[in-house]
Amino acid sequence: MYIHQSPSWPNFTWDEKSLSNILGNVRYKQGKLLGLMESVGFDLREATTLENLTEDVLKSSEIEGEILDHDQVRSSIARKLGLEISGLVASDRHVDGVVEMMLNATQDYTKPLSSERLFGWHASLFPTGRSGGFKIEVGNWRKNAKDDPMQVISGAMGREKVHFQAPDSELLDHEMSQFIKWFNNFKDFSYIFLFRNINFATTF
Repeated sequence: MYIHQSPSWPNFTWDEKSLSNILGNVRYKQGKLLGLMESVGFDLREATTLENLTEDVLKSSEIEGEILDHDQVRSSIARKLGLEISGLVASDRHVDGVVEMMLNATQDYTKPLSSERLFGWHASLFPTGRSGGFKIEVGNWRKNAKDDPMQVISGAMGREKVHFQAPDSELLDHEMSQFIKWFNNFKDFSYIFLFRNINFATTF
């Protein structure tokens, strides 16, 4: 059974008492990280932000099996953020699209989410309307048949292991509407800031 097939989906609960000590420790460390960030100079913070964002874009693409050029990604981010750095190189349209999507998602996370915004990210990722040489529908929910499910798999052909199977495409409009409604009503974004601080500290 996959998580979206659970009778409790998407309403899950947790034991707040068992998590309170862990969260308290995390908040304490978050405060120390904030102090560290304030103690370093602006140029170092700027350089660290650039390197963190570059790694985010590169690693996110690697998950999808795509290897982007480090210098192109770094240069594209620097130009979009208006950072004056040396060694800038030209970046292709696909790299610029990936960077634009990532910056919009991570820098403007408090803006309302909508299907149109998600479709815009999708269009930025696939400006040519193709993925791996195959023509795909861009800026819409997927429309695969029931006998051709969306799966996360590994292994050689004929010996594939299915790690996850996504909900059927006919359920996507309802599922995404629920998610967007939840996201736009969720106001505590402090955990996002925390993870960004941890990223800063590990690089620093």
